[in-house]
Amino acid sequence: MDVSADDVSLVAAEILGEPVTLHAWRCEAIEYESGSPATGGLRRVRGTTADGRSFSVFVKLVQHVRHWPRLHLLPPRLRDGFAAQFPWRQELAAWDDGFAGYLPAGLRVPVLYRVADLGDDRLMLYMEDIDACPEEHWDLPRFQQAATLLGGLAALRGTPEAVAASPYDPGWGLRGYVDGRVHQGALPALADEELWRHPLLAEADRSLRDDLRRVAGALPGILSRLDVLPQAIPHGDASPQNLLIPRAEPDTLVAIDLSFQSPHAVGFDLGQLLIGLAHAGLLDVGVLAEVHDALVPAFVTGLRAYGGSASAADVTYGYVGSLVARAAYTSLPFELLGQPVTAETQAVFRQRLALTRFLADLGLTLL
Repeated sequence: MDVSADDVSLVAAEILGEPVTLHAWRCEAIEYESGSPATGGLRRVRGTTADGRSFSVFVKLVQHVRHWPRLHLLPPRLRDGFAAQFPWRQELAAWDDGFAGYLPAGLRVPVLYRVADLGDDRLMLYMEDIDACPEEHWDLPRFQQAATLLGGLAALRGTPEAVAASPYDPGWGLRGYVDGRVHQGALPALADEELWRHPLLAEADRSLRDDLRRVAGALPGILSRLDVLPQAIPHGDASPQNLLIPRAEPDTLVAIDLSFQSPHAVGFDLGQLLIGLAHAGLLDVGVLAEVHDALVPAFVTGLRAYGGSASAADVTYGYVGSLVARAAYTSLPFELLGQPVTAETQAVFRQRLALTRFLADLGLTLL
């Protein structure tokens, strides 16, 4: 991931509002665990100009998924279709009027300074470097604030005109994910007797496997009902990690890393909001029930504030149904099963088993 001096100079001029001469700059790698195969790397560039002014910029490499180093891990029957259909450029939608022009007050996107085309289906995005508060700032009021803003977003992007403007059918993104990642990957793995004998699954609730099977049998009906609920084009990956809290604007959230940019059932965004930190091991699963209970009322408040009329029951089904279909079968870290059993991997599996149990219980409420 090479950052060019010419691009840094142009971006510094954009940030500072006039042409500049660079004195010095450095590029810092940012460690990350990305769920997106379209993310090729993250960097932070810091520098100074000849007249002593400083600047910083966040740099993200977005690329076609054929460049994804884990592509070979997909079953051969899935690779070509996945690579051909994955919308690797969808993150740029954050700055299109269809998203940036429909944000409720209190939600914004980072400033985009430059998009450099590197060729071979690779783009370098130079954007505002947000000095964000750490995850510890996500207490219950913060979750409620985020849910309210996502409700406003759903109202603004859920009008008949906004939904009709999408080239995709309702639920297109979620159905594609379920058809591939869930049906072709996770469900066959979970059906394997050998999986449940693995030492890392020794603490699994004996009923968990049966409950997951029951909910899996209902997935076609769940997806069908989601498709006929009121629709909105969501953020798509509205985890707390993708809703930054700027230290200088603590009452504002900054949305990054859009995904699933097709119409989905209203409430879709609440799923990743609920489990994002728990999935990363940054929030105890025991807290999720309290957060879960607070999300729909806050979302409906934001929805109503911007003219949305979906009922709380529709929001709840859209939220829970989408979450279960998307996450209940993929929350276990299958990629760790081939590694040595250590205290660390045991702790990860203990957390993820608790999360999977929580999601399975939510799924049972849909039956």
